[in-house]
Amino acid sequence: MSAEPITPSKPSSDLIHAVVQYFKKEGYKVSQNNTVLEGFSGVTTKFDLIVQKGHVEQGVGIKEWNRTIGVNVIIKIDKASNDVGLSRPIIIGEKFSDHAKAYAHRKKITLLTKRQMLQTLR
Repeated sequence: MSAEPITPSKPSSDLIHAVVQYFKKEGYKVSQNNTVLEGFSGVTTKFDLIVQKGHVEQGVGIKEWNRTIGVNVIIKIDKASNDVGLSRPIIIGEKFSDHAKAYAHRKKITLLTKRQMLQTLR
């Protein structure tokens, strides 16, 4: 089966660099970049990054979109993370819909805006 990208377009190298720096500053080990994993279902999924803190590995989706990220995107990444055996995903984007925030809160998924991330790096 072919890889289902979590992001329709690849994030810029500047943004990826900033995200890597953010996770390192927060104590994460950034173990892989642009990783394709095969899930228990046989479907392969592409994550922009895989980060690890302690024994917990998480998939990261970076959305460099000029629009609000909806709940459907969050659900897709959540299901993909579960399928490949990763812990709760982390999604980075410009802004998130109220439904996306509510779903993420219920599922304990981290939603991080680029603004929040860049403020931490200052």
